[in-house]
Amino acid sequence: MLSHVFLGIRDFERALAFYRPLLTLLGARERFCDPARPWAGWQSEPGPRPLLVISPPFEGVHEPGNGQMVALLAARRALVDEAHAIAMAHGGRCEGLPGLRPQYHADYYGAYFRDPDGNKLCVACHEAP
Repeated sequence: MLSHVFLGIRDFERALAFYRPLLTLLGARERFCDPARPWAGWQSEPGPRPLLVISPPFEGVHEPGNGQMVALLAARRALVDEAHAIAMAHGGRCEGLPGLRPQYHADYYGAYFRDPDGNKLCVACHEAP
């Protein structure tokens, strides 16, 4: 269903330092990185799509949207905890600590945070422990 998700950023090096360890932890493979453009993209395995792409927007300055969020999949609950810790260590802002969210479904375990540019992200595991 999805080809790619594009996240606008302001500072490429800062965003790359945030997304590289986070997406590596979640098992996404870096497909390209071109600091001269600047942009980088990761793909799910097995690939080749969807891609998650970071870059300054073509239209100019990035402003995060209200009500927009990208949710990343974690295979295990422990990865949600680790992803949240990585996000906080790399300039993220907490929007909801890791934990069960039974209002979504009985096994939904997620964490919410914003990247250094204000994009809202979730890392969620849908598996029982």
